Amino acid sequence: MNEVIKNIITRRSCKSFKPDMVSDEIINQIVEAGLHAASGMGKQSPIILVVTDKAERDKLSELNAKYDPMHRTDPFYNAPVVLAVLVPENVPTAIYDGSLVIGNMMLAASSLGIGSCWIHRAKEVFEDAEGKALLKKLRIDEEYQGIGHCVIGVPDKINTSIIPRKDNRVFRV
Repeated sequence: MNEVIKNIITRRSCKSFKPDMVSDEIINQIVEAGLHAASGMGKQSPIILVVTDKAERDKLSELNAKYDPMHRTDPFYNAPVVLAVLVPENVPTAIYDGSLVIGNMMLAASSLGIGSCWIHRAKEVFEDAEGKALLKKLRIDEEYQGIGHCVIGVPDKINTSIIPRKDNRVFRV
């Protein structure tokens, strides 16, 4: 089987990370894969916040937990790196473009032996005053909407279960 297709079929979300930091080289490769995601009209509008500083990462996790309906103390599952994806609010394809960025990064992480998980609530996080303050601190002045957080790290446990795909999801004409 083709290696890309095998990676797509076998990639699973990781919800248990070791505390080890991911190397800059690997983070950069994952981010680069995200930057090469398809985008509507080739606008390349999504941006990626790479958060490796533990204090900033923990603040972002606390802010995300504020909106977590499951009330987890760390909705980022102890992953040491957070890749937050945001898009300008005025781009019609922004949500789709940002989603593709996260998908590419999760596949790239998997291909490099790194665990990843898409964490929701980025929209709420960056609508919050604290989230806006972080963007301002980074001199991100445009109006951006959070799409998701891609958390990455060295997996503590590897999920190898592949749930059978549901039937009747493909229709041919």
